[in-house]
Amino acid sequence: MARRRRHEEHENHERWLVSYADFITLLFAFFVVMYSISSINEGKYKILSETLTGVFNQPDRSIKPIPVGDERPRTSEPDRSMVDEDLNQAAADNLQNIADSVRQAFGELIESEQLKVRGNELWIEIELSSSLLFPSGDALPNNAAFEIIERIAKILAPYENPVHVEGFTDNLPIQTAQFPTNWELSAARAASIVRMLAMDGVNPGRLASVGYGEFQPVADNATAEGRARNRRVILVISRNLDVRRSVSGVGSANARPDGALQRAGTQSAPAPTAQAPQAGAVNPPSPAP
Repeated sequence: MARRRRHEEHENHERWLVSYADFITLLFAFFVVMYSISSINEGKYKILSETLTGVFNQPDRSIKPIPVGDERPRTSEPDRSMVDEDLNQAAADNLQNIADSVRQAFGELIESEQLKVRGNELWIEIELSSSLLFPSGDALPNNAAFEIIERIAKILAPYENPVHVEGFTDNLPIQTAQFPTNWELSAARAASIVRMLAMDGVNPGRLASVGYGEFQPVADNATAEGRARNRRVILVISRNLDVRRSVSGVGSANARPDGALQRAGTQSAPAPTAQAPQAGAVNPPSPAP
């Protein structure tokens, strides 16, 4: 039986092309890298050269970082607009916290309408009926007034918002040695509340008082009920000093949060120059000469 002849495989003589192609590819990549390295940024090179020269010539410069690229000026001052915005937001939050605390602490008086809390983004008002705080025709606080003002002072003391106290009367004339007119009576009542707040821990540098007499009524003085509503004391807690000055100039009843007040600054109240009295009662104003 004849033996089958084994078929010989064809030998590939072009295998070297694979290795050659790999070599050419690597060689191309090599020259690309070399070209990129040879492209020097003259500006950065000059800065680096001068810095290295200075390091060797001046030893004190060796501890300073080497600037690469454009050097930007450094500043430690934050953006003023962002600071003002943060301060305004913090002041508005303080007003809201104060209003919420007063409503929570005096729920019964609010229900009986002897105490009212209202306001806006620039100030809040705590209105108290004069009958809660003073005897008729007098500026000496009664016993209940000390407890009420002490509770309000505990709410206001942690904050730095300016406070001014407004006094109002009805239109019934008064003519005594202490109070020749309702101007003196309203101002004395407001000053008594301010002094009590200072005694109970509120920063005196934040406080002010003003009397409006009978000239800013909120009700008709023709009726006893209307006169009772007009006899009142209002604590106005402002966002800042500029707002307080604007509000106290016209009275809280006439002030409106218009554009001028919206643009009020964010300066804080001045630091107190004297300590508040620690003890003692509130004395009525001295008789007029």
